[in-house]
Amino acid sequence: MQFHLIKATYVFHFTLLLISTFALGQNINTSPQTNNNSLKEFSEKTSISGQWFLSYQNGNKSGKAFNYFLIKRGYINFKHQFSESFAGRITPDISVDHEGDGYGDIELRLKYCYVKYNLKNSSFFTKPFFEIGLAHRPWLDFEQHINLYRAQDKLFLEKIDLINSADFGVTFMTLLGGEMDDSYKKQINKNYAGKYGSLAVGVYNGGGYHAVEENLNKSVEGRLTIRPLPYIIPGLQISYNGVIGKGNIESEPEWKINSFFLSWENYRAVLTALYYFGKGDFSGKMLDNYKHAFSHNGYSLFGDYRLFNRQYSIIARYDYFKQNFQTNNTKRLILGIARHLVNGSKIIIDIDVLKDNDNKLSDNTVAECVFEIDF
Repeated sequence: MQFHLIKATYVFHFTLLLISTFALGQNINTSPQTNNNSLKEFSEKTSISGQWFLSYQNGNKSGKAFNYFLIKRGYINFKHQFSESFAGRITPDISVDHEGDGYGDIELRLKYCYVKYNLKNSSFFTKPFFEIGLAHRPWLDFEQHINLYRAQDKLFLEKIDLINSADFGVTFMTLLGGEMDDSYKKQINKNYAGKYGSLAVGVYNGGGYHAVEENLNKSVEGRLTIRPLPYIIPGLQISYNGVIGKGNIESEPEWKINSFFLSWENYRAVLTALYYFGKGDFSGKMLDNYKHAFSHNGYSLFGDYRLFNRQYSIIARYDYFKQNFQTNNTKRLILGIARHLVNGSKIIIDIDVLKDNDNKLSDNTVAECVFEIDF
C-alpha cells in the first residue's frame, strides 16, 4: 500500500509542477497590471474538466456474491493552448487497484500526458494533428464517442483485453474531406465529424498507459473511417481498425487484430456492429500450452434508442468472444436505461450477464446503478 501511495504522490506533484510550468511560461512579471493581464491570458488558454464514474453494484462473479459502492474511474483533465499550433494535456486517473499487494487501494496514475501539434489543412486532410507522449490510441476514443456508455463498463475490445485506449507513443489524426455541417454536429455527433470520415494511425510501446515496456518491440495501430453517403445517410460510417505488434512480455508473442465496424447515428437512435479476428493480445497473456499466441474472434452489437426529447435512453449490447484454444467462448448481454443530464452526465441502471461454456447465468450477473459526472 505504501508503494502505491508513493506513486500517487509523485503523480500529484508532477501534475502541480506541469500546471505551474504552464503558468510561469506566460511571462508574468512584478507589475500588478501585467500580472492580471497574464493571469487572464493564462485562464483563457487553460481549461479544466473532469469525468467521474460512481457506482453501486450487486451480483455474483464466479459464484461469489458481492454488494458494494465503488469509484469505477475518476479523471481530471488539464489542457493548455500554448499557441495556435501547440497544446498540452495531462489527465490524472483515479481507480481502485484489483491486483497484487495494493489490492483495494485507491490509485492515482496518468491516463494522458501529451503535446498536441496542430497542422494546417492540406488537400483532403482537415484539422490534422499529432499527439506525442502518453497519447490516444486510434480506436477506443472513436468508438466511445458513438457508444456513450463507457461508465457502464469497458467496450468490447478493451473488455476482452485485446487493446488499450492510451499508450506511450505518437498518434496522427485527421478528418477527411472537410466537416459535417453545424446541424449534424449539434443534433447528432460533433466528434470525429469528417464529411467523408476520419483517419488515425500511430506507433506505441504496446503495453498501454498502465504498463512498463518489457521488450524492444513497438506496436502499430491504424483506423480508417469512411462516411460513404454524407448527404443522403450522414450518420452511416464504415470503419476498419488494425493492430500489429508483440505482446508486452520478454518473449514477444504475436499480437495482431483486424476489426470491422459499422455504425449508424441519427437524432433518435444509434446502432453499431463490430466483428474482429486476431491473434494474441497486448499484454502477452493469450498463450497456449507452448507459450505461443493463440487465435480468437468475436463480435459485438449495440443499440441506443432515445425517448422523451432525448432525455432517456434504452440501451442493449451483446458480445460474443471465441478463443480458438480449448474451444472457449463467452457471451455477454447488457440491458439498461439511462437518464441524460447536462453536459454528458447521466445515470445508468443496467444488468450485465456473462455466460461461458457452461451457460450458468448465476456465475456472472451484475445489477448496477452508475452516475457519470461530466463537467
